[in-house]
Amino acid sequence: MSLPLPDPTAEAPKDEQVEVDHEGQVAQEEEEAKHGQGTWRHAAFHVATTIATPAAYAPLPFALASLGWPLGVSSLVGATLATWYSSFLVASLWKWDGKKHVTYRHLAKSIFGFWGYWSIAFFQQVASIGNNIAIQIAAGSSLKAVYKYYHSEGSLTLQHFIIFFGAFELLLSQLPDIHSLRWVNALCTFSTIGFAGTTIGVTIYNGKKIDRKSVSYSLDGSSSSKAFRAFNALGAIAFSFGDAMLPEIQNTVREPAKKNMYKGVSAAYGVIVLSYWQLAFTGYWAFGSQVQPYILSSLTVPQWTIVMANLFAVIQISGCFQIYCRPTYAYFEEGLLSHKTTSTSHFWLRKTLIRLAFTSIYMVLITLVAAAMPFFGDFVSICGAIGFTPLDFVFPALAYLKARRRRQTQNTKMYLSLLLLNFALVAWFSVVAVLGCIGAVKFIVEDVKTYQFFHDM
Repeated sequence: MSLPLPDPTAEAPKDEQVEVDHEGQVAQEEEEAKHGQGTWRHAAFHVATTIATPAAYAPLPFALASLGWPLGVSSLVGATLATWYSSFLVASLWKWDGKKHVTYRHLAKSIFGFWGYWSIAFFQQVASIGNNIAIQIAAGSSLKAVYKYYHSEGSLTLQHFIIFFGAFELLLSQLPDIHSLRWVNALCTFSTIGFAGTTIGVTIYNGKKIDRKSVSYSLDGSSSSKAFRAFNALGAIAFSFGDAMLPEIQNTVREPAKKNMYKGVSAAYGVIVLSYWQLAFTGYWAFGSQVQPYILSSLTVPQWTIVMANLFAVIQISGCFQIYCRPTYAYFEEGLLSHKTTSTSHFWLRKTLIRLAFTSIYMVLITLVAAAMPFFGDFVSICGAIGFTPLDFVFPALAYLKARRRRQTQNTKMYLSLLLLNFALVAWFSVVAVLGCIGAVKFIVEDVKTYQFFHDM
């Protein structure tokens, strides 16, 4: 599927091209030497794994319960269409100035300069680190649920399983790049479908077992509490469509990279629509306003299918975690590996040891925070508000307009239409970011007061 938008690469003014800094140039050279090898199917696997993680769409029924049917459904559908459109915008900027920008940071620098680079670096780190904290909590919760099914009186806590998952991710972190994860992510994509299908089926089954007259869809509480829950829900929906890695994924795709990326994004969003919407709607229908932030916590029978859904969740999250830790790894690799040694074998050994060192530090820190504050729903909302909203909704719209500005006279009507649409997206989702952050911070403060650190949720 091709994007019906003007191509920003057609008239890229060379006098406006920005030189990449020394560290970035090293990363660029190493990445370009590899060349994109993936097909559009590989791109679809990567995009689906990055976005459609159980930790992303398992909170959606709770988000709908915080907004109610009309606002919840419209917010979910609107976010789906907006991120699909934004993904096409980012993909269309591939080599927009004749250069290959292999990371989101370098793409931003080529368009916005110094502040673009560091703004994206900041938001990408917030999104990546926040996402991995949230999904590590979710993976630990799923592992604990499986453990409790077989050992109901077992003494292991949520913190143990968060640590176990962290150790496994440390092993996967030694794989060199995203392309090396392609078969892992293929398995994760099928696990996404398995999780969605199993969870939707079990949710409907549980919903039919409940006395439907006892299910309430009303928004209870004071006006202020309902407002804060709604703010928190907007952040959760933004998180559920988070994808801070599109340029990095596109770099793994063979030419024609744009066409293959458009097809990959469309295929991935087909999976997303089938899973997200059905799970969100059936979860809210089944449990109403009493649905839990993590939908699996609301399910009771049959137990074996709940175990299967939790296993699907852990498999999928293992791949998603790897996609999101790569921007942080790349940042350290640029700084620590910018000077190659003369000996190839020495450089390989040095690179391996350095990767082991900083991936170990990263995993220890992420695991420590996840174990200390296992407030899954709160991290989902604040990560969506501060990290993913700027990356997925605001930056793509502004970047495309700036890259296209030189050609506005060739099709003024088209450009003005895009201008209005993109600025509407920027304005609305900037508001969503602020409101989502307010709601998330409020609930984090409340949970810290209610629970002790390292609480076994």
